[in-house]
Amino acid sequence: MSDIEITEASEVSPGADDVPLLEIRDVTKMFGSVISLSDISTTVRAGQVTCVLGDNGAGKSTFIKILSGVYQPDRGDVLMDGEPVRFSSPREALDAGVATVFQDLAVVPLMAVWRNFFLGSEPTKGWGPFRRFDAETAKKITRAEMADMGIDIRDLDQPVGTLSGGERQSVAIARAVHFGARLLILDEPTSALGVKQAGTVLKYIVQARDKGLGVIFITHNPHHAYPVGDRFLLLKRGKSLGDFAKSEISLAELTRLMAGGAELEQLAHELEREGDKSETSALGRELLDDTKTLG
Repeated sequence: MSDIEITEASEVSPGADDVPLLEIRDVTKMFGSVISLSDISTTVRAGQVTCVLGDNGAGKSTFIKILSGVYQPDRGDVLMDGEPVRFSSPREALDAGVATVFQDLAVVPLMAVWRNFFLGSEPTKGWGPFRRFDAETAKKITRAEMADMGIDIRDLDQPVGTLSGGERQSVAIARAVHFGARLLILDEPTSALGVKQAGTVLKYIVQARDKGLGVIFITHNPHHAYPVGDRFLLLKRGKSLGDFAKSEISLAELTRLMAGGAELEQLAHELEREGDKSETSALGRELLDDTKTLG
């Protein structure tokens, strides 16, 4: 994927008494007559990465918003440390240690890196009417926290909008770790990145996992998910195609399920029946070959 080495996800076999950091049981969410999620279940453990995969319209955004307190499920249970929870706001979720890094990252492009790091939680010094933003402490902590994650930003005073996509993701991840996240939810962090930048972000996901955080990695790319994932939940039109431990599914099978192997094979046969010599038939044979390769 890149010249950055990604450590393979661990193959940990939790004991029977090992309570997951987060457990989702048969969660359903409806908007009127539209079923956005139907009976979705999975687990997230501390020090492991659960990857949630699906194309547009699969229900990934609804899944994120339920866990981050934007929506409440209509049915089903969400448990943290074995105890039922129901977050009524993103602030409640954050206070419980659930930090969500959305695609837009919630950064101010014209502000410096260190200002964005403490946006909304600024350290202060002085007292009463003389209390003011402690810029020196903010810069010191930002540099130390990012260095601890293996992130090297040349100039903390540069506007965060001048950073690359991967560097902006790294700032958001380091910020979440610093402010006490136990569960880190990453919304398509590699979707708009090139190969090398995507590899950089995957490295930071591994580092967050190795710090003992539970990570939910939302993506539509199985080739990004498989190297770092410990568990894989596949969504399609709000329904689960399966919830697999890494030992239960290969990259080829994960890719086939994501690509809709059965649908592609049916389309390939239909196109091939149009005629052996037609251009459409050639496309059908090519699709059929691809689906056999994926399978």
